[in-house]
Amino acid sequence: MVATLDDTKRFAIGMKLADMKALQELLIQNEQQFLRESNDSEISERFQKMLEDDQKNLGVLDTVIVQYGVQAQPEQTITKMIDTLKQLMQGSELSFYEKVFQHELLKHQQVMSGLTIHKAAQKVGADVMMAIGPLNTINFENRAHQEQLKGVLEVLGVRELTGQDADQGIWGRVQDAMAALSGVFGSAVTQTSDKTDMNIQDIIRLDHNKVNTLFTQLFASNDPQKIQEYFGQIYKDLLVHSIAEEKVVYPAVRPFYGEDDTKELYDEQAQLKVELDQAKAMDPASPQFKDKIKQIMDAVGDHIRQEESTMFAAIRNNFSTEQSEQLATQFKSVKSEEQQKMAKEAGMMK
Repeated sequence: MVATLDDTKRFAIGMKLADMKALQELLIQNEQQFLRESNDSEISERFQKMLEDDQKNLGVLDTVIVQYGVQAQPEQTITKMIDTLKQLMQGSELSFYEKVFQHELLKHQQVMSGLTIHKAAQKVGADVMMAIGPLNTINFENRAHQEQLKGVLEVLGVRELTGQDADQGIWGRVQDAMAALSGVFGSAVTQTSDKTDMNIQDIIRLDHNKVNTLFTQLFASNDPQKIQEYFGQIYKDLLVHSIAEEKVVYPAVRPFYGEDDTKELYDEQAQLKVELDQAKAMDPASPQFKDKIKQIMDAVGDHIRQEESTMFAAIRNNFSTEQSEQLATQFKSVKSEEQQKMAKEAGMMK
């Protein structure tokens, strides 16, 4: 039987993701400051590339958090630590070398947080693994950044101590270390991209895959408590997904997808909400509960097939890549807002 998490533990992982997002924003601020302070063109070039990676990965983190489905605030200890580091970074108390040293420690913290979340997801279940999958990209790039920062620190440290330049051969050693990382992290390398965001088809497909996985897990369980936990996640995910589609996607595709086909999508989701509320009122231990979920799963399957065939084709044929990515960003934003509303109603957020 696949392990599941109760809401408290699920929220704890959500908080760890919120910690990572807060630290990611600090990393970006640091790198922007380093670019202003650095007078070495090669070091500046490396910080510029890190900055671009980290700005992109902030978007990846947003995707992971939205897909995971739990909106949380960073831990107070993390918030206090960030405030302290901001003051140190912006002040004159630390040398440039010492600031970069602190930055490397933050990168290490991000690496360990990302890997810990990934390992925890392996113990939880396939739906959580699917939701946090894009985190692999961030884990790999942060590890690669660590190796580059070691080279930067060696250059800056030697200059600070001797006033002379270090052996520039260190950059070669850094590249060798980064190449070795590619073998360790494998396919994570291929997930990197210059795109500012995933396109709307990618984001919707992630939702579809996750809910299908949850249905599979629910039907594989005979434990009423676990069944209730799986249904609770299905209920929240489908509700938030439908609201985001109705606010963002369907109005955007209506002009070229057609009034009748778009209305059909709206009507299907309206009926789905009725079915979900009916299931919510049922006893998960009753024999009729899984029959009801089977009806919902079949309806969702038909809806998914329509969206991923004709609607996706209409989007590909009528939207530019940039427009599709912008739609994905708006879709994630609405999902995030709805998830925060749910969390507040459940008393999980202040």
